[in-house]
Amino acid sequence: MPELPSITIVTPSFNQAAFLEETIQSVLDQNYPRLDYVIMDGGSTDGSVEIIRRYADRLAYWTSGPDGGQYEAINEGFTHSQGEIMAWINSDDKFVAGALPLVAELFTRFPQIEWMTSLFPLVWDERGRAVGCWRAFGCTRSGFMRGENLPGRAWYANQWIQQESTFWRRSLWERAGGRIDGRYKLAGDFALWTAFMQHAELYSVTTILGGFRRHAAQKTANYMEVYTSEAEHALRAYGGRPYSRVESFFRVQLARRLPGKLQRYLPRAYRPRYCRYDFQQATWLLE
Repeated sequence: MPELPSITIVTPSFNQAAFLEETIQSVLDQNYPRLDYVIMDGGSTDGSVEIIRRYADRLAYWTSGPDGGQYEAINEGFTHSQGEIMAWINSDDKFVAGALPLVAELFTRFPQIEWMTSLFPLVWDERGRAVGCWRAFGCTRSGFMRGENLPGRAWYANQWIQQESTFWRRSLWERAGGRIDGRYKLAGDFALWTAFMQHAELYSVTTILGGFRRHAAQKTANYMEVYTSEAEHALRAYGGRPYSRVESFFRVQLARRLPGKLQRYLPRAYRPRYCRYDFQQATWLLE
């Protein structure tokens, strides 16, 4: 195989000392040889800076000071990076072991993949244990623009795209504007996915890559309501039109129940892109 690509990971952080070290270790313990790791701290006062300093010699860049919020910190972090593959992991979340070498291999083996995510979103608890995992349904550009991946809307959404498990090429990032839209307080990730969808289909990988941590110190109880409202706004800003309830009932429910073997006979625009491991051939395949 050709030389593996460099990978940029940005971690935005503010007063997350209770979890920050686990996040950092989940990145550095990948032992990926071409890692470009950036930490953007918002001026923490809880000991986070001391934690970051312990790993400073293994970081491409880090800083601590007031910023314009999470997404502005991420945007700034990416300006201090050069990796060919990009992602961010928040300071209370984690990657699973081996995620970065696998992502690098798949992007190298399949140049048609411009961004990818896991088909198996993972949830960590406050103690860092994996406590939840489920199979997503995959994603198509046509379905995404009709709201199939909006979170929190049971009528017409089936599965959100988990940010902690999503990676993309820098070339796609630049074509999509080269920044996360700062207008959104919570749903900047969904706005970015919507921008990506204008340029490339998303591939879902049939393995776990990372996970989201649930803990008591997280944002307010109306987080999902605000997030979903912002996400729908971003979708409509790009011309998306979420399903009505009637459309949702006949489209989404049917898609969920359609046997996997029959999905290959659907028109290509209605079939999710997958990257799966074939155990008989001992290799990854695209479908």
